[in-house]
Amino acid sequence: MPDRRAVLFALAAAPALAAGAARAASRVHAVSGIAIGGVDPVGYFREGRVVQGAPEIAVMWRDAIWHFASAETRMAFENDPRRFAPAYGGYCAYAVSENYLAPIDPSAWTLHEGRLYLNAGRRAQRLFRADLPGRIAAAERNWPGVLR
Repeated sequence: MPDRRAVLFALAAAPALAAGAARAASRVHAVSGIAIGGVDPVGYFREGRVVQGAPEIAVMWRDAIWHFASAETRMAFENDPRRFAPAYGGYCAYAVSENYLAPIDPSAWTLHEGRLYLNAGRRAQRLFRADLPGRIAAAERNWPGVLR
């Protein structure tokens, strides 16, 4: 039978551990505080291409600054950031599927089933796309534990 103090400690620690995991899962890859290298995340969905954002049309979300090409795309993001934000905090999806972190090249991207996946480069993008369901399943298993 477990020691009463150990049980009480575990019960007391559970919310803090859950909060720590939630904070880790909300971490966004940002270089100099800017997410996706200043690319408008909504552009991938609406225009099907990389659209450079403008520093004067920005919003802070999850401790990163996100740039947008227009007030309209900024508003779309603000209304539903989880829809437009890249999977895995904007880290390379292929790398996360392999259980490590890597920065991204905003031009190496994939939209799949309404979700944005970024990769470190064209090679990582090809490897990721070669088995999308398998890579996504592996990345989901590794996220957010890979952040530790």
